[in-house]
Formats: sequence, C-alpha cells, structure tokens
Amino acid sequence: MHQPQPVPALRHSLISDATGGFSRLQYVTILRCGTWKQRQTVGLSGVSAGSASGGMPSGYALAMSKPAAYDRLLEQLETLPGVGKRSAERIAFFLLKQPARDTLALADAIREFREALVVCSVTGMVSEADPCWIVTDTKRDHGTVLVVEQPTDVLSLEQSGAYRGSYHVLMGRLSPLDAVGPGDLNVEGLLRRIELGRDAGQPDWPQIREVILGTNPTLEGDGTALYLADQIAATGVAVTRLARGIPVGQTLQTVSKAVLSDAVKGRRSAD
Repeated sequence: MHQPQPVPALRHSLISDATGGFSRLQYVTILRCGTWKQRQTVGLSGVSAGSASGGMPSGYALAMSKPAAYDRLLEQLETLPGVGKRSAERIAFFLLKQPARDTLALADAIREFREALVVCSVTGMVSEADPCWIVTDTKRDHGTVLVVEQPTDVLSLEQSGAYRGSYHVLMGRLSPLDAVGPGDLNVEGLLRRIELGRDAGQPDWPQIREVILGTNPTLEGDGTALYLADQIAATGVAVTRLARGIPVGQTLQTVSKAVLSDAVKGRRSAD
C-alpha cells in the first residue's frame, strides 16, 4: 500500500506532462487539492497503484468541469482593451496564485473606483464630484477650452504647467474602422458649452472665446480635429490647433516628412 504523495513532489511532473491533455485550470485544481486521496474527493478518477512512482497515473481523468466563477471572470477580463482569451487566462491564474487578501483588495479598489468617481457633466473629466475641480477653479481662464481625447491627456498637460484654461474630454476619437462615430464621443457636450456661453441668460456658463484642438497627431486624431473644426465654425468661436513640429534634440534628417511639413506650416516669428 503506497503512502499519499504530497503536492510538491508532483509539481514538476504535472506541469511538464505536455501530453496528458490537462488544462491549466485542471493542473491548479490538482495541485491545490493535496494528496492523491484528497484529489479523489473532488471528482478525479482513474487513480491506480502505478501512481506510487510520483508521475501522472495512467488513465488519469478529470471528471469535474471548470468552475462557473472562472468562466465569469474570463468573460469580464476579455472585455478590457487589449485583453484576449490567453491574456485573460494569465491574469486569472495570477490572481489565483496571490494571497486572498491581495486579490480581494484589488476587487475592492475596482468597486470603489467605479462607485466614487463620476464623469463631469461640463468638462467630461473623471472626478470625485460633479462639477469637477476644473470647473470650480476660479483662477483658470474658462473662456479658453482645450479639447483632448482622454482624461490622461488632461493630467499630462496639467503636469507641464503650460496651460491654465479649461478642458473638454471627448472620451475617444473618431475611428470608422472601429465603428466609433460622433455620437460615441462627447461632442454634443462641447457644442452645448459653446451655445450656453453665448446665452446671456446663463451666467453659470462662461463665454468661450477659443477652442484649442488637442487631439493626438494620428490619422484618427486629425480626422476628429477636422470634424470638430467644421462643427464649431458656425458658432463664430475661434478654433486653433496645438502646434506640431521638430522635437527638441532631433535633426532634420531624423524626423519624418509629416513632421517636417507640420513644422514648415506652423512656423512663427523669431522675435
């Protein structure tokens, strides 16, 4: 009669058996169940006396199905940008290996993030209050609005200290290939701000003198900027675009034709 074998001695043989037909979830289930006898209690069958050698028993089969909680987690992880099935599995097993308190702390942080943060009804910025800290800052020039794609763009500009006006976050950019149209962005909110600012009966909405288009210098970003410029043109508000040109430290030979073209078109006085 062989003695129950502890998990550590089996770890290498289980992981290295590439022909056993076991999924990663089944490996983890086996490894976390302790001894062979304990593993039988969770629905594993086919254990024979040949298991005394420490390897995978012949005919070893897993009678249990994947837990529903595992499938639900994968479904939610796959909704994240850039996360496919393989990446979702890696994240799931990483979370499984962590102490329970760390995994639950992550879940609590996600829940708190979603419950505590809101999208400002004026600027579209993520904040803990509506209106956000941008709107309530009386030291800003609220007559100038810088339009950006994402909340992270606002944080980058704030860290630079070069701009002290208001912002408007689109929450994305136009992308026909991804089926992202004007209705999917915060465009109506911008036009509404401009319109209410022109109405003398709306003192809480400052008059907007200039809209600065700060979308990224990409094909989609340029397309979004052109669309916004066309929409704002009828309001009479001045529309400008963030300057683009040769980065500091680069030479004319190392930059692209598009950058050189932007630099020539955006040239300014040397005074």
